[in-house]
Amino acid sequence: MPQPFRIGVMQLTMEPLAEMLATAEVMDRVGMDTIWLAEAYPWWRKHGMEARSSTVTSALIAERTSRIAVGWGIISPFTRHPVQVAMDARVVQEAAGPGRFLLGFGTSKIFLNNARMQTKRTLGPMRDAVAIARGVLGGGLFQYVGDTWSAAVPPLSEEAESPREVPPVYVAATAPKMQALAGEIADGCLTPSITTPAFVRYTRENVKADVDIGCTIVASIHESDRAAGRDGAREIAAMYLANKFQNIKGSADTLLELAGIEMDELAPVAEAMERGGRLAAKEQVTDSLLDRCKPIAGTPADCIAAIEEYREAGCTHVMLELWGDDRRRQLELFGGHVLPHVR
Repeated sequence: MPQPFRIGVMQLTMEPLAEMLATAEVMDRVGMDTIWLAEAYPWWRKHGMEARSSTVTSALIAERTSRIAVGWGIISPFTRHPVQVAMDARVVQEAAGPGRFLLGFGTSKIFLNNARMQTKRTLGPMRDAVAIARGVLGGGLFQYVGDTWSAAVPPLSEEAESPREVPPVYVAATAPKMQALAGEIADGCLTPSITTPAFVRYTRENVKADVDIGCTIVASIHESDRAAGRDGAREIAAMYLANKFQNIKGSADTLLELAGIEMDELAPVAEAMERGGRLAAKEQVTDSLLDRCKPIAGTPADCIAAIEEYREAGCTHVMLELWGDDRRRQLELFGGHVLPHVR
């Protein structure tokens, strides 16, 4: 069946809990479809920001909201055994109620690098993780022997107080083989920040399945000033461009190539990030570089046009990486002036 077109927000869990909860309530009220929680692994700590758990935070957000779907975008199966993932998922399902939880897996090369857990074996572990999480959440007797992880779980009794729903499972993927695996075993494929329409088309070709394509896209908005509306997107783009230069050069090659960005262009951004953090790095993101990142940014009209370009490329689920001053006001603008025009 054709996928519905949805618009949500990718929330970085490096922010204070109270702020994330309050912002999620605004997202819920203004009509966002989803909130995805991105765990802040050690690279964020390197830059003075705290790393908070997506699994814990998602349950709290689910209790504080009433309609928005809450997703993990993403957690790594290398940090939690898939049986533990299923246990954490049950908590979020119980807090959210039926149909409001999305389970997102991803390798997270940054974490693997920082934890000295580098591995070239990612496809087999991902297949194991998806199978085990789904099998455990199904509630029946489940036994599985995998290459990386295995599980033997007794069935739930009919009297057990628990949700019984198996949530949609997403796999984050940049490389073609992982994208193909997402098309084979998952309900959706999540693409990384600095996704462009060209990368969406590349992903759709690799996935070769009618699954939800969720795209993380740098974003910000202002009611009338285009330059001000692009300012937050410039800052978050700087952070991710520096990240790709420093941490994930190999897997970012196609992503940047399709955006028309040369790795050498990112050296000043990465150096500034090391020297002075996000604000210093932002100053190194030229208008040309930002344009090639294809942000959903500027005035409401700019954002509507950008969203339509992503939809035409095959994206079915926009995940705004919303940044800049007064993000709650920005959410109001998206809810009142953008969402009605793209649904």
